[in-house]
Amino acid sequence: MAKYVFVTGGVTSSLGKGIIAASLAKLLQARGLRVTIQKFDPYINVDPGTLNPYEHGECFVTEDGAETDLDLGHYERFLNIFTSQANNVTTGRIYQTVINKEREGAYLGKTVQVVPHITDEIKRRMLQLGQNGDYDIVITEIGGTVGDIESLPFVEAVRQLQWELPEEDSLVVHLTLIPYLKAAKELKTKPTQHSVKMLSQEGVHPDIIVCRTERPLFPDLRRKIALFCNVKQEAVIEAADAPTIYEVPLAMMREKLDVICMKKLNITNHNEPQLGKWKEFLDKLNYPKSKVTIGLIGKYIELQDAYKSILESFVHAGAMNECQVQVMNVHSEFITADNVSEKLGALDGLLVAPGFGMRGVEGKILAVKYAREKGLPFFGICLGMQMAVIEYARNILGLKEANSTEMVPGTPDPVIDLMEEQKKITTKGGTMRLGSYPCDLKPGSLAHSIYGKDSVTERHRHRWEFNNKYLDEFEKAGMVASGKNPSTGLVEIIELPKHPFFIGVQYHPELKSTVENPQPIFVNFIAAAKVYADKVAQVKNPQLQSEMI
Repeated sequence: MAKYVFVTGGVTSSLGKGIIAASLAKLLQARGLRVTIQKFDPYINVDPGTLNPYEHGECFVTEDGAETDLDLGHYERFLNIFTSQANNVTTGRIYQTVINKEREGAYLGKTVQVVPHITDEIKRRMLQLGQNGDYDIVITEIGGTVGDIESLPFVEAVRQLQWELPEEDSLVVHLTLIPYLKAAKELKTKPTQHSVKMLSQEGVHPDIIVCRTERPLFPDLRRKIALFCNVKQEAVIEAADAPTIYEVPLAMMREKLDVICMKKLNITNHNEPQLGKWKEFLDKLNYPKSKVTIGLIGKYIELQDAYKSILESFVHAGAMNECQVQVMNVHSEFITADNVSEKLGALDGLLVAPGFGMRGVEGKILAVKYAREKGLPFFGICLGMQMAVIEYARNILGLKEANSTEMVPGTPDPVIDLMEEQKKITTKGGTMRLGSYPCDLKPGSLAHSIYGKDSVTERHRHRWEFNNKYLDEFEKAGMVASGKNPSTGLVEIIELPKHPFFIGVQYHPELKSTVENPQPIFVNFIAAAKVYADKVAQVKNPQLQSEMI
């Protein structure tokens, strides 16, 4: 039977519960244990699929087509395993299930209440992943902050499970903040004391307290926290700010977080964590041999979490190339024909990001045109690929009013059109083309050389597609459809063979990039940016070219 670890947070949001949960999972996995992580979110949306990125960051899509919280991306990137629909549960999904059961008469006329019916459904889902024998440990991250009204049913469910499960089968890790007051020149433990007290008042007693801090926790401070929060001193863990999230597992290993958890869960595992590949990745990340500047052309750039998976994919690909990737955010809404050279002139490559809606698309089209004409490495994802198609149609095919029916429903040249099966859909939630689909690659194409195989599977999240009525016209003009869905013929990849590096994909390759398996298009894109940067440097400094020879 699986054992369960619950991760809660206090004092403030955005402390990094997901990173701590993923780091603990990585350490346990590195010892040979079978581990998975799930996230319980307190908001009433059934899933994050209908949320604006400004509200909740990116929507992470799993292999089975679940639209989930971005923390599931961290779980996959750290553990190098796939998550699923079962790994992310919201209050909305819980209530939807309970209400549907009530309508079916499943409760035999009883009054349906938060306790026991809502909490029973929460507990059922908390235990679900651990009941089929696939995992030794299930880590559950509880979203929100202790004390929030919407989090109360989840905390109550944890309280009940602590009582129902054998003592050695569950533990609670509580993440708090130890703020540093610059004027007083000291760390303050009172917020942590209040947070633990609030959690205890709700009947849940943490076994381990992880303290986010800017300064080291000296022994007397740890002793004070342990005394007032009723935990062992060894269970007070320092989580200092790290230069990268990928340093956190090693920091937690030094703090013996995994050892303390195994001791509490009565797991006798004497294997040392095997983190050779992880450390090799960090060495390459921390000691790059070159540097490139990549422009991220998007319209949600004020919130970095909106493009979280893309940014992490750049980290993975940069390490693979032993290259520091400096990402320059460029707001597409403010790109014009007059300033495009000024905004993009210092780049070694540009990525046009996904998105929805009309705002900022003309700026994205201008960015594509600049990259195409200047020979600048280009990578378009989802909407970014569609903008590349529109730009080519307007400026090469001569279809001056070419557009997507998402932006201009009545466009005379809908080179991007709503998918046929989407035309009858009226509800928004969970109805896009979602999850993993196959893609056959054209032999001899850039895509085929990047992947090194004839067929791949990648994750999707879209309603609009390349309009195949225009495909012959595009290919005669030099834009090649190098990847297609084998059953529908949907164009998945477009590229320009005569360009140094120009590729656009309808799917979201960033969703499958991990530390151990960086996404190959990102890896090759950064490699092309390095080549471009070297050429620019040689033009600017002929002496450098002679020295290289």
